[in-house]
Amino acid sequence: MGVLAKIEDRPTPPCVYNWRVYLSAVVAAFSSCMIGYTTSFIGTTVALPSFQEYYGLDRLSDSKASFISANIVSLFQAGAFFGSIFAYTTSYFLGRRASIWIFITVFIVGAGITLSPSHTLGPMYAGRVISGFGVGGCTMVVPIFLSEIAPPAIRGRLVGLYELGWQTGGLVGFWIVFGVSDSDASALEGKMQFTVPFAIQLVPAGLVLIGSIMLKETPRWLFSKGRREQAIKNLCWIRNLEPTDQYIIEEVEMMEAANDQIPKGFFQPIKLALTDRKILWRLFLGHMLFVLQNFSGINAINYYSPTIFRTMGINSDYTVDLMTGIFGILKTVMTVLWLTVLVDKWGRRQLLVYGSIAGASCMYIIGALITSNTSRSSSAAPSDHLSSQGIATIVMIYLWTTSYIPSWNGTPWVINSEMFTTATRNVGQVSASMSNWLWTFIIARFTPDMISSMGPDGCGMYFFFAGMSTLSFFFVWYLLPETKSVPLDKMDRLFEISPVRKAQPILMQELQDENLEMSLHAGKRMSTSSEHRA
Repeated sequence: MGVLAKIEDRPTPPCVYNWRVYLSAVVAAFSSCMIGYTTSFIGTTVALPSFQEYYGLDRLSDSKASFISANIVSLFQAGAFFGSIFAYTTSYFLGRRASIWIFITVFIVGAGITLSPSHTLGPMYAGRVISGFGVGGCTMVVPIFLSEIAPPAIRGRLVGLYELGWQTGGLVGFWIVFGVSDSDASALEGKMQFTVPFAIQLVPAGLVLIGSIMLKETPRWLFSKGRREQAIKNLCWIRNLEPTDQYIIEEVEMMEAANDQIPKGFFQPIKLALTDRKILWRLFLGHMLFVLQNFSGINAINYYSPTIFRTMGINSDYTVDLMTGIFGILKTVMTVLWLTVLVDKWGRRQLLVYGSIAGASCMYIIGALITSNTSRSSSAAPSDHLSSQGIATIVMIYLWTTSYIPSWNGTPWVINSEMFTTATRNVGQVSASMSNWLWTFIIARFTPDMISSMGPDGCGMYFFFAGMSTLSFFFVWYLLPETKSVPLDKMDRLFEISPVRKAQPILMQELQDENLEMSLHAGKRMSTSSEHRA
């Protein structure tokens, strides 16, 4: 079976995998380009001498300047946290499509405010909070939109486009700052040098705003609002099939059956999620995925890569920016591999298990190397050249990137977008998005403190990340079932099967047996009908 083969839960016409579903997914997922760009450019931009001088940070003590820089970075996550909560309201009342448009617009307003010519930090703080609010809403709504329009066999791939956009935007963010900071290649100076990276945020946001015109509201949301005719019309457009096609008839029946189980009212899904022990368990799993993801170390490196690379012995600003750019390239390349080959071929659970083992191993080695390098350098004369331990540490950072990105970076978003029932999917995605931004905020805010307080050059921080990655292995192995190719309306059955490591193959075999039995019964009915007519 080829790496891009589709594992289907029932016979699926080839036209279901058409340009409409892929284009809709690309347009919606492109919102993550603005998210990736915004989260990657900020750490290196606030470190630019022109930015420091414009806002007077160069005249402050190191601790005060670091405090303000951390505020600029982390206020974005604070806004995103509250945006993800508010997105539940818009998604429920207005739908997925309208919510995407609203939060993109909010982001554009916030990004525009950061371009204020004021020398005070007020507009910068306000713009970061508002743009973060828009991003938080998108991180809640877009994965739901993608999972609800996707056929089961390519659901992981389409939701994975969201992660690909995130990393592509991040790659651009890393290299834009490298370009404007290179005095030999760039003619930008003063305020313009850091204004350009801030202004480029508006480009992907504007493209999504325009592209959202062609998006169709998801059939599942329309069914939940009693708009059956429009739901079937949109489903036929997305699947490129006629209403009379057997595949459409079956999918409509499944959606209506799932919709009948949805509690009516704005607060009822929340009440159900908080009182149903099965859903509470999934909320816990989804929350812990983002706790473990953030404590693996990714956002510490994302937001503070210049500081982290300097602790490894790199003194040149040019080299630090170059190392950060290479980090961005590796992230993007590994995301493409994850999207096109791994997420729907290997599955979610297997990737997380392997990523935990490899990530923990790399972080333990990085911590040991930094400890060794620090003890040697403390007694050695200052040097502009990297030690062998410094070089090995950078290599291990890159090896860690190749193991982490195709496992823990995007997979938690895929799992959270698909493991909840139709009745609680909105609540589940809100919980996931809130968890992501809460722990991202904590890491973004306190990484400078971890580097300065957890041993020389922050060596203890890497042992902490390694320990959390070790914990993540046991968490996934014993608690998390595979969700690959499982229809959304069958997730309840998946989480009822023990042991969890065998739940997915057992369920898929049951579904195949049920489909075969239904086909046999249908054949017998047709045969009996033909005999009566004869």
